[in-house]
Amino acid sequence: MSTVPSTRELVETVPQVGRLEWIGLRPAHRAAVTAVDAVEVREGLGLDGDRRAAGEPNPDGKRHVTLIQAEHLPVVAGLVGHDVDPSDLRRNLVVSGIPLLGLRDLRFRIGSEVVLEGTGHCHPCSRMEENLGAGGFQAMRGHGGITARVIAGGTIRVGDEVTAVRPSSGQD
Repeated sequence: MSTVPSTRELVETVPQVGRLEWIGLRPAHRAAVTAVDAVEVREGLGLDGDRRAAGEPNPDGKRHVTLIQAEHLPVVAGLVGHDVDPSDLRRNLVVSGIPLLGLRDLRFRIGSEVVLEGTGHCHPCSRMEENLGAGGFQAMRGHGGITARVIAGGTIRVGDEVTAVRPSSGQD
């Protein structure tokens, strides 16, 4: 007879392997988002070239990086009635194949070097009305992704694997 895992075990286990689909940098407040194929990720800061990575490292920061689920883009597009470009959503990373909400309170690896820790929901802001049109804010509710802090830096590239770090591994 198989043992049913506890809810805690289920929450701490994300067996899917994802893929980094898109990287975007916001160089300044309200500046256009620039898509790149690779970027250096700085521990305690964020992505080189992104406004959130300016200044002194803050290991306790909760919003070094923002991520959104690629599978949610068609849902948002359907709700606003037109195609949605990732840069319109003002998130740093678009990830597919792994449930981001499952990573919200866990550590996860992108590529071979970078480790992030999910810190919370990335709720939509009023910019979604500007970028997506009327109803953009409401369309993004529940689809905004997550925020994360950088635990270990390195380089990430579009196409890198995204995997949960098992709690039993010492969380790197």
